Amino acid sequence: MTTPFGRTLCAMITPFTASGALDLDGARLLAAHLVGNGCDGLVLSGTTGESPTTTDAEKSALIAAVREAVGERARIVAGIGTPDTRHTTELAREAEKAGADGLLVVAPYYSRPPQDAIEAHFRDVAGATGLPLMIYDVPARTGTRIEPETILRLADHPGIVAVKDCSNDFLAAQKVLARTDLAYYAGCDEHNLALYAVGGSGYVSTVANVIPDRLRAVLDAFDAGDTTLAARLQQRATPLIEAIMSAGLPGTVTAKALLNALARPAGPVRAPLRPAPPASADTLVSLHEDLYGP
Repeated sequence: MTTPFGRTLCAMITPFTASGALDLDGARLLAAHLVGNGCDGLVLSGTTGESPTTTDAEKSALIAAVREAVGERARIVAGIGTPDTRHTTELAREAEKAGADGLLVVAPYYSRPPQDAIEAHFRDVAGATGLPLMIYDVPARTGTRIEPETILRLADHPGIVAVKDCSNDFLAAQKVLARTDLAYYAGCDEHNLALYAVGGSGYVSTVANVIPDRLRAVLDAFDAGDTTLAARLQQRATPLIEAIMSAGLPGTVTAKALLNALARPAGPVRAPLRPAPPASADTLVSLHEDLYGP
């Protein structure tokens, strides 16, 4: 098992002010809270971080602010995926300048390129900087699967070191794990323990925005050899995982609703996303309190 970006990564939300501006003070506070409560890595400007609606300058400013807040206590991975290879390589260079430790890159979306073009895209981006790259396979959002054979070929690139897996293809993940040295991170919280148990490196979690210590405890128990406790802790988190990730609203929306209710930095979402309805927010708060207390 290799952990080039840490083991317990949070896909951090991007805090905004009430007027919708980037809230760098809030980002510093939230990042420090997450690292202080069990996250050894932070993914910025990913799906949960509302990357489609933040500017290039905001992305760089966010990296610099979070680096200031956490120092070297956690790895910072910058989400830089776009539909355009040239733009993605530009964002990679800016992320390196701003202080990121690594890059998170999705398959180019909307244009739905074939597999050879996807492979070329990742190789171009991986060669643009000295930062290690994490492939982000999330076909539900990009419209294009990064096929296992493509990942196997990309594993020979020295700058491509990891995968964030949101393919929901557990067999494919195990095939790549068996044939490469790539670090595999669960990108869906319901798979955190399962993927770790077959050789995964950890997780990149949206739910960690609200229960970072509880999710880390799952992997800690497994590492300590108490697999029964690990399973019990994963099962205990399942209702909240379902409410945040599978309740008909984007995880960004539900995570921000709960963070706001817990008086932690979050703020509104940016359009076209809409805030969680009050009833949904109340359900999240009640569930969180039932599981873990106020």
